[in-house]
Amino acid sequence: MLESESEFILQHLVVFYMNRRALIFLIGMIFFLLTSCTGLANAPIPEISTATETPPPPTPTIDWFPASATPTRQAFSTQAPTPEQKPGVGNVILTDDFSNPILWNTAVSDDATIDVSRNRLTIAVQPGIYAISLRQDAAFTNFYAEITARPSLCKGKDDYGILVRASPAAYYRFALSCDGTARAERASVRSRTPLQNPIPSGDVPLGAPGEVRIGVWAVGTELRFFLNGRYQFSVSDKNYASGAIGVFARSAADTPVTITFSDFVVYDVTYLPPTRTPKP
Repeated sequence: MLESESEFILQHLVVFYMNRRALIFLIGMIFFLLTSCTGLANAPIPEISTATETPPPPTPTIDWFPASATPTRQAFSTQAPTPEQKPGVGNVILTDDFSNPILWNTAVSDDATIDVSRNRLTIAVQPGIYAISLRQDAAFTNFYAEITARPSLCKGKDDYGILVRASPAAYYRFALSCDGTARAERASVRSRTPLQNPIPSGDVPLGAPGEVRIGVWAVGTELRFFLNGRYQFSVSDKNYASGAIGVFARSAADTPVTITFSDFVVYDVTYLPPTRTPKP
């Protein structure tokens, strides 16, 4: 019994002793940990140095609706008005629908035929032939006249047109060539004097068939020529002061030419020169 109790007591003392050492070790560890935390708490916090960086440039602001520059007003010089191309044209003094054949020269031959019928005057000529027809009952000094021409056989240098201030022996001739040019000349039985060399015109029919309204304004020594109401050119000549109005056709080569004329009208002109010649 004593031996057993002694062993029991000895075991408890060993346990107590071991527990006491463990307790002392635990208290020491707690004290060490508390001391370490206090040191850490009092230690200065190191400053973190950062490198100085250049800030990026600001993003440009987009102007979606920029203000437009105010245009500077330009000063334009005042242009002079276009001069009247047919000044003084007044009342109609003559119209002709070509219903009366006795008012015009007519002819029938192997070389040429001049015929008035179906409200038209037709000139048909053989190669190399020139023919004219004048209205016989009136002479004009200052006037504006128009007539419609229709080439049905015509090419190259073949020509046709209107005669003004005319007699059987002399006249002014406004000629249209089938190559698209127009010219003016003074003609007589002995000579032909160019007053305007051939110039191209978009109003002259190229060959046949075609149609063009021919006009002549005549006052004093000045003659102005028109096609389809558009001014072409002007000439000045004092040789013929008045006369009849007529038409012509000419074959310049080895082929025949046929031209018809219609709707003839003459206007009075009450105007005294000088007047500035308009530009075409």
